[in-house]
Amino acid sequence: KLLLRKQWYQRRVAITAGIYKEKHTGGVTLKDVESHMWVKEFAAFLKKSGKLTIPKWTDIVKTATFKELPPKDNDWYYIRSAALLRRVYLRQGVGTGSLRKIYGGRINRGSAPSHHKNASASVIRHALKGLVEMKLIANHPDGGRMITSAGRRDADRIASQVMSASQVAVEEAEEEVAIVAEE
Repeated sequence: KLLLRKQWYQRRVAITAGIYKEKHTGGVTLKDVESHMWVKEFAAFLKKSGKLTIPKWTDIVKTATFKELPPKDNDWYYIRSAALLRRVYLRQGVGTGSLRKIYGGRINRGSAPSHHKNASASVIRHALKGLVEMKLIANHPDGGRMITSAGRRDADRIASQVMSASQVAVEEAEEEVAIVAEE
């Protein structure tokens, strides 16, 4: 099963890279790469830069009222901040309220039907404040947040790194397929 998953993922990356080569001739943007890969890379960039201020309560806080435990990953705050930056990049003027709905989920009410609950506004607000301090996003004149030119530049730079890494993975997958075909 692991081999099949790996082959499926490599095939998916190959298709994405192939579509990219056919459609685009200019630079790579955030919209051209897979969101999961970009968020992981940008979270690593935020951690490496050391400019994002992490609140003291990140090790004990839950991300929503419907959660039972805090996140297990120690770097969850960087990941959430990167995901928030991606959301602001894709939709200018998004505010804390709509981000609460996006990151919300179902609350288990036992035998009663489940309902949607919003995520913690405090976590989202503090992460957005940290990104504003880094000058990656700014307050939108009509409310909410918008991405700055520096934020767009960093996001697209990380996206191009992710795309080049996926193209290397495609080339390795093609070599692997050629070796398997020869046998």
